[in-house]
Amino acid sequence: MAALEDEVAAALEALRARATNHDRENMVRFGIDAPKAMGVSMANMQKIAKPIGRRHDLAQALWETGWYEARMLASLIDDPAQVTPEQMDLWCADFDNWGIVDTVCFKLFDQAADAFGMVAPWAQRTDEFQKRAAFALLASLALHAKGEGDEPFLRGLALIEAAAHDDRNFVKKGVSWALRAIGGKRSPVLKAAALETARRLAASADPTARWIGKDALRDLTRTPKPRRTPPAKTEELQ
Repeated sequence: MAALEDEVAAALEALRARATNHDRENMVRFGIDAPKAMGVSMANMQKIAKPIGRRHDLAQALWETGWYEARMLASLIDDPAQVTPEQMDLWCADFDNWGIVDTVCFKLFDQAADAFGMVAPWAQRTDEFQKRAAFALLASLALHAKGEGDEPFLRGLALIEAAAHDDRNFVKKGVSWALRAIGGKRSPVLKAAALETARRLAASADPTARWIGKDALRDLTRTPKPRRTPPAKTEELQ
């Protein structure tokens, strides 16, 4: 225990050493409201995480400190193979800003064995950031779970449509993210289903649903820009 406490103290000291007023101000600028924060960039947190490797016990201890950066670091070093539904629920209950929600879901929870099972229950939560977590996790799975079939994401579209009337900023943006991710590059079936959902929402009388639908349609129907071909090398004239 003493050794683990020493490691937590060392990690916190490493974070404090890299804290800057600039990075703290950036958090405010991007709408990350975390009063217990030092102000450390993601790049610096990743530098601290890299030599640590996967450490489930240390991740748990860092999370319990309540520091924003310590929790971000915990999501980078935890072992997804050891992440349980109970842990995911406990951490979700602590979510208090979009930065921690998205990082934990994108960097850790989407690799856990029970990730899909958390989406539907979290989508029923009333807290803004806990509900966002359902759709941040769904989006992360759509982007990262390459071998997964269409069915879990088709079920996800029903959750998206049900949540599309929630006008809270971080919920509606999470819902839009999930819809765009599902319709992105997974399969023709999911693309068609996501477009159908987006069009239905875009035609809604509800302003939030309409915003989500139009936001997704802009992304899903955008014509890809052609890749620029670098100019051919020419031999020097003699």
